[in-house]
Amino acid sequence: MRRHLAAALLLLGAVLAAAPADAAGAWGWVGVRIRDLTEQEMDDISRKFGLREGFGAMVVEVLKDTPAEAAGIHPGDVIVAVRNRPIVDTRALQREIGAAAVGDPVPLTVLRKDQGRRPVSVTVGAMPDAVVAERVAAEYGFFVGELELTSETSGGTRPPVASPSVTGVLPKSRAATAGLRTGDVFVEVNGHPVGTLSALRDALVGVRPDGPLSLVIRRDRERVTVSLDHAGR
Repeated sequence: MRRHLAAALLLLGAVLAAAPADAAGAWGWVGVRIRDLTEQEMDDISRKFGLREGFGAMVVEVLKDTPAEAAGIHPGDVIVAVRNRPIVDTRALQREIGAAAVGDPVPLTVLRKDQGRRPVSVTVGAMPDAVVAERVAAEYGFFVGELELTSETSGGTRPPVASPSVTGVLPKSRAATAGLRTGDVFVEVNGHPVGTLSALRDALVGVRPDGPLSLVIRRDRERVTVSLDHAGR
């Protein structure tokens, strides 16, 4: 469970929009995973580069075949500005990227080890549906994957099967408040049956993360309806 949750928390650091970035409903992204700097890293950057604050967002991973890879962004780069506006943490970077439409070129300033400040231009791309689904779920505070149900947990009437399930729940999230639990098996999303992980992701792609979400899940052989409220409520 801890491994699933750690991976899911890293997903939250991906640079992508908090809502579809254009009128057509496409979500924008550049395809990196990021994290905030530690205090030690901020101090080191301030000493090395003469930056008063030493703030920025650290690139942890550059995903393959993404706008970030095409732009030449490297793991370990620290993004310190977007359109010459300072980036103090990951939230600031997410907001800046999220404000761009798919197809927009976005000028970045990065600090690269042994090379100093470098300008990089990245063109915002359309996020793949599978990633959109993961992001929508994360906005509500839960993470999805496949868990194998044994014959006992599935009622003893069929062999073990991989079912679309909750693999983690963020504390104090809408999912946690609504009572969603790790191990819950998805049955319906907003009235749409979801018998496979692929079907679950397809259903989540059409969900706006600022609205309510109705889930039917299976827990200990019982069907349970879980309602997640609007964002901010």
